[in-house]
Amino acid sequence: MELIYKGKTKDVYQDDDRQIVLYFKDDMTGKDGVFDPGENQVGLQVEGSGKAGLQMTSFFFEKLNAAGIPTHYVDADIEAREMRVRKVSVFGEGLEVICRFKAVGSFTRRYGDYIEEGGELPAYVEMTLKDDERQDPLINEAALETLGILKPGEYGEIAELTVKISEVVKDELAQRGLDLYDIKLEFGRDDETGEVLLIDEISGGNMRVYKSGEYIEPLKLNAILFDA
Repeated sequence: MELIYKGKTKDVYQDDDRQIVLYFKDDMTGKDGVFDPGENQVGLQVEGSGKAGLQMTSFFFEKLNAAGIPTHYVDADIEAREMRVRKVSVFGEGLEVICRFKAVGSFTRRYGDYIEEGGELPAYVEMTLKDDERQDPLINEAALETLGILKPGEYGEIAELTVKISEVVKDELAQRGLDLYDIKLEFGRDDETGEVLLIDEISGGNMRVYKSGEYIEPLKLNAILFDA
């Protein structure tokens, strides 16, 4: 396969049939050896995390596809840590969308005078630009349209899809007694149709999940979901 892009936690390839293949690595975001989904750098390597991330991603993407929610997912080979996807174009240099159900992480660092850690939020959606040098700055609808990153109407479409997708994940976790605090998603446009769809992954590496107030690490989360 031909390497197209080398990312922090995944590499992107094109196979002999010109299909796009994502390879899930064991690298995780964090700092000083501590995992943090909000960090924009690789902080540690955990054996088995790539396979676990793909297992959860394929589980949720198949559920979303079945529900008629547009994603780039085609199929996956869990053992090989490979996921085949539709060809898409990202928004600008990459746009991350966070849905928050409880205040945690950067949200309380910014707004801690107004809300306590763990305070309830109404599926609050915010967007950040993927920009390591500028620490992934927050950006609003007007700026996204002014800069030509989104077309008019796409912000609302992405926000609506984000809440719908996040609620699916939240409800699935709640069935296991787990509480989703926040989740980070990415979207793009289908190269052929121009349709806005969910891309990248849905795994423990891009969400914060708690049980009885205790944070659940990504590999432990996978064990709860699939080994029970």
